[in-house]
Amino acid sequence: MVDGKQNVEFLNNPARFLDPYHFRVTFECIAPLPEDLEWRLIYVASPGNEELDQELDDCLVGPVPVGVNAFEFEGSAPNPSKIPPEDVLGVAALILTGSYKDQEFVRVGYYQNTEYDNDEMKENPPEPIRFDRLVRDINQKPRVTRFQIKWDISPPQPQSAVAAGAANSAAVPSADDLDDEESPEPTTNGKTTIS
Repeated sequence: MVDGKQNVEFLNNPARFLDPYHFRVTFECIAPLPEDLEWRLIYVASPGNEELDQELDDCLVGPVPVGVNAFEFEGSAPNPSKIPPEDVLGVAALILTGSYKDQEFVRVGYYQNTEYDNDEMKENPPEPIRFDRLVRDINQKPRVTRFQIKWDISPPQPQSAVAAGAANSAAVPSADDLDDEESPEPTTNGKTTIS
């Protein structure tokens, strides 16, 4: 299971709007995870319209051992043709989600500011939009939401015909109870006694 200690470091921030996103994710796993973790990067240009959200990339990481784990993730830039012109400049959101067995366990949201790379274009934005002249800057103070999920870290144990429990387990004698001449003898109830 992944605990609450995660870090996302953007390796190319600020950057050109059309550059891929490149970042490193570090997290701590407190129990081994035999299945992959799925990470998704989503660009949200229009918060009121989920249909315009763009999944920029996803990756699978796993199986995941106990300890601190890290990986680098590169996601494509958003497709400009899918962003309404009125939503290109200004603030948008970038969301990184982590899931295990189709259950989202973390969502990390960032604000991204997009503007022109020079003062003249900032003051008088050209039409049509010049995406090759836009730069993005991602705010480094994310909003992190964690979700409780069923990690299922221990596989189900096979059922046996004999009931498990103390009634069928062997007694464990201490070293003080044994001497060299005595030997354990089994009894009919499944316990071992010392004679």
